[in-house]
Amino acid sequence: MEPMDIVGRTKEDASLPKATMTKIIKEMLPPDVRVARDTQDLLIDCCVEFINLISSESNEVCNREERRTIAPEHVLKALEVLGFGEYIEEVYAAYEQHRLETVDTVRAGKCSNVAEMTEEEALAEQQRMFAEARARMNGGITVPSKQPDSEVDQNLNN
Repeated sequence: MEPMDIVGRTKEDASLPKATMTKIIKEMLPPDVRVARDTQDLLIDCCVEFINLISSESNEVCNREERRTIAPEHVLKALEVLGFGEYIEEVYAAYEQHRLETVDTVRAGKCSNVAEMTEEEALAEQQRMFAEARARMNGGITVPSKQPDSEVDQNLNN
């Protein structure tokens, strides 16, 4: 039986994408420096261990505060407790940048399209989507949907 270093997972289950990590390693070094595959694997293992260490300490900080969800503040406190205080400012800046990019993405995504629709357009889109869902549920057979009362009244008046 394999050792369980991470809750419910064996050590081999926890890894980072090798291609991504290799790219990061190469970007951090001068172009004329080569890194042996064994060295790359060792660096990746070190990164996994570092993440496990920070995650575990963040969880401890979270538990001491009687919280159930690890928040960014818990990670920053874990860095300080583990002796990585010199990185807190840079980590916090990266976190803020990520937050700003995430907020911009959400604003530029679906939310802005919905806000630009009129109520009538949104209702029509909803009806179209319901019709598509009905068709899928009925095996591709299109079943006419009941028209809203206002459409029925309009059809009667024409």
